[in-house]
Amino acid sequence: MNLDPPLPGSCTPDDHRLHRRLFLKGLAASGLPAVTSFSGLFTNPVFAEAAKKAQKKVLLLWLCGGPSQFETWDPKPGRASSGPFPSIPTSVPGVRFSSLMPRCAGIAHDLNVVRCMRTKQTEHLQAINLLTRGNPDRAGFTRPTLGAAISAALGAVNTKLPNFILLDPNPRGNEFEAYKASDLAGWLGPQHAPVRLGGSFTQLGRAVDALADAKEDRLALRQYFSKKYENERNSRTAAAQNVAFDKMKGLTASADLFDPAKLTEVDRSRYGPGTFGIHTLMARNLIENGAPFVMVANGMPWDNHVLNHEIHQMLVPELDRILHHLLADLKDRGLLDHTLVVAMGEFGRTPWLNTSRGRDHYPNAWSLMMTGCGLKRGTIVGATDADGVDPDGKSYDEQNLFATIFTALGIDPHAEYDLTNMPTFHRVEDRAEPIREVLA
Repeated sequence: MNLDPPLPGSCTPDDHRLHRRLFLKGLAASGLPAVTSFSGLFTNPVFAEAAKKAQKKVLLLWLCGGPSQFETWDPKPGRASSGPFPSIPTSVPGVRFSSLMPRCAGIAHDLNVVRCMRTKQTEHLQAINLLTRGNPDRAGFTRPTLGAAISAALGAVNTKLPNFILLDPNPRGNEFEAYKASDLAGWLGPQHAPVRLGGSFTQLGRAVDALADAKEDRLALRQYFSKKYENERNSRTAAAQNVAFDKMKGLTASADLFDPAKLTEVDRSRYGPGTFGIHTLMARNLIENGAPFVMVANGMPWDNHVLNHEIHQMLVPELDRILHHLLADLKDRGLLDHTLVVAMGEFGRTPWLNTSRGRDHYPNAWSLMMTGCGLKRGTIVGATDADGVDPDGKSYDEQNLFATIFTALGIDPHAEYDLTNMPTFHRVEDRAEPIREVLA
């Protein structure tokens, strides 16, 4: 064995390892359609780790039921529409949030808040469909949801995890349950449907070690015959079934990422003991391990037709804490520059209280937060009038939102879907413009 030091100017074994940043820059600059075509590169652990971090991802926190903008991002202190909570200054000069969000106020320079969303659907199921599919319904056709569209456009690089994961507490008997029962992949097909976990759906296990080899042999035989059938018959159904088997194999191998018992006590105490905090913590780990799209929903707690102020006094501090720790963790792990984080519901709440001291559904003027990949930081987009009844000037809708998300991820928002024997559809119809104020 030659133990002599290398001659000056000669390369060492470490020099042959990939220079991650420059190599990934080169791939991006070359306009190559898919890094996955270089499948052999993923045997190099340095490249695999770099690719996993550099891949663009989306983490959608779905605040189901519709949070009040007045108790979060767009307070109106001293006005008739205001609640009992004052506003507080943020780290962005001249910008104020509700006093229920002190942590987010302290990191407002890392956030973008759109205060002038204006949409048309007033009922939960219709509004959820609109805001998760990004375009109005067209009779006879089912559009894919954002997660399915991201699954098809970005896919996954060197990960066993599904492209679209939906985490939720599995509530029963509300509009979000009906939404989840609908076709979330639309015309993209079941291979882009979400793997839904949470509540009673989180039941992942592993085969007994002694049977591992036999199980792998059975799976390989099934895959051989299924692939042969798929190729010979050109069967989309068989293709989707093969994808489903691959998803479950990957999920089983990644079961620890879905096991609350595997979360550290330190993290659990930071995010909080509630299901929303636990699922967001899981989502952080899933994003870190290569999942391209994770949607975390929290049932229907924001639908406060009764005692709005009292319930928001419990819900908003939890959201404030979770968002603060999530964004800090993503930043510390070098993931925020590649991960688009969106926190939103399907609409806002009315500027007035009903007879039960609640706020009702209000799509006319509401707020959402987005930050991370491809976006500026510390931007407040638009405004509402003195009482928050209408946007003060310009407004944006679901199509503008989706055009922004796709553009931030480097995806052409106006590209046509490749569909056979169907009318022409685009990712975003009507050539809707993105919200350019937030784009870097």
